[in-house]
Amino acid sequence: MIQKNNLYSGVVASLGSEGEGVINLISGERAFVPGCAVGEEVEFAALRVKEGVVYGKLTKVLKPSPDRVVPPCPVFLKCGGCQLQHLSYPAQLAFKRELVSNCLKKLGGIAAEVNPAVAAAQVYGYRNKLALPVGVDGEGNNIVGVYAPRSHRIVPVQSCAIQRKWCAGIISDLLAFMQKRGLRGYDETAKKGDIRHIVARQLGENFIITVVAAKKISLEGFAGILANHFKSFTLWLNVNGGTGNAIFGKEWHICFGEGAFAGEDCGIKFTAGAQTFLQINDGVRTLLYEAVKGEVCSPEAVAIDLYSGGGMLTAMLAQGCHSAYGIEIVPEAVRCADELAKLNNLSGKMHNLCGAVEDKIGEVLSATEGRERVIVCDPPRKGMERSVIREILKSGANKVVLVSCNPATLARDLGLLCGSLTEDGSKIIKNPAYIPGAMTGFYDIVSVTPFDMFPQTKHVETLVCLERK
Repeated sequence: MIQKNNLYSGVVASLGSEGEGVINLISGERAFVPGCAVGEEVEFAALRVKEGVVYGKLTKVLKPSPDRVVPPCPVFLKCGGCQLQHLSYPAQLAFKRELVSNCLKKLGGIAAEVNPAVAAAQVYGYRNKLALPVGVDGEGNNIVGVYAPRSHRIVPVQSCAIQRKWCAGIISDLLAFMQKRGLRGYDETAKKGDIRHIVARQLGENFIITVVAAKKISLEGFAGILANHFKSFTLWLNVNGGTGNAIFGKEWHICFGEGAFAGEDCGIKFTAGAQTFLQINDGVRTLLYEAVKGEVCSPEAVAIDLYSGGGMLTAMLAQGCHSAYGIEIVPEAVRCADELAKLNNLSGKMHNLCGAVEDKIGEVLSATEGRERVIVCDPPRKGMERSVIREILKSGANKVVLVSCNPATLARDLGLLCGSLTEDGSKIIKNPAYIPGAMTGFYDIVSVTPFDMFPQTKHVETLVCLERK
């Protein structure tokens, strides 16, 4: 019987969905231990034992794997930012391919061939955006860092291996400013303090920097400090007095500069501000969007972009198709998409609708009746609503292209689109009548390709192309 806090050893049989080592113990329990590689013999401490499952902490590698490398980050596994720095990059790519394959098989009932993961050109220093919490340590000193796994305890950092080099300048500048002005980091337990987060994004040679405060404060003098590290930047103050997990509040104040910068990606001109969504890995984002365009674009096709956000992908599709429709529920994002259409002379080809996808998709399908239609869907992590999947199945669209950042919800949505899963009231169950490749009225999977948008972490983007049976 496994006892909490005792030391145990075993051989790592596989990696779990979080990138942790899975060890089948002789006593019958299954242990999950972060920081392991497949095939290693390791020693670990049992931190928690529950119903035959052990959650452990790696204490010693007894027989290392050839895939093991030395993590460059001093707080690896202490903070919750990375899970895979101890693995060689080829091993990380293999893990992500297997992760997608296993999710499709176990959760979606789909035995699809998964292509090798598309590698990132930069495996460190690739993030164009940071969002770091600001708080105080046990001695009351201001700290900037990353949350520890499954907690809101801040692990202090001076820089971050997956962020670009300017991350260190942002952290040091903010701490210097706070000390000079007597400002305090926010204490979530006591619900008091001044500054809660620092958020920054690089756009070419320009930077959009936001200080998130618990109440309206003065940032006078901070721009002068930032100018030591950044030549071209704009500075915002955001006020968030709420108690939820959202980083931004609704109150915004421009403190320096114009508030936004112009940019261009995949031939689309755009303007980005503090709240504009852009994928955090510039190189892999371009590879992914070009792959989507290659699957979708033809002069006769009408692209229907679900969960379209600020319209970047919709605009790319409008350039290569007869026309493109974007559906997005956030009014501000739709306004950005309308501006994007004007900026790129696409007003006659790009149509942006504001509303829930499940409410608006029928309207778009009616307006495009009789044309060749391709549905593109890049939903949030929770995946698609079932009503949206039903509308896609009824649409008669020749092709569906899915982009997902969550293999688990991707597997569920694909199962419903392919017929391997079915609805039973409020539940989703395996379809006992499912025959791969023979489900009339459903879609067949043509290709599944992971894209490593997030090296060193457990996360992966996946592109799936389907054709109507």
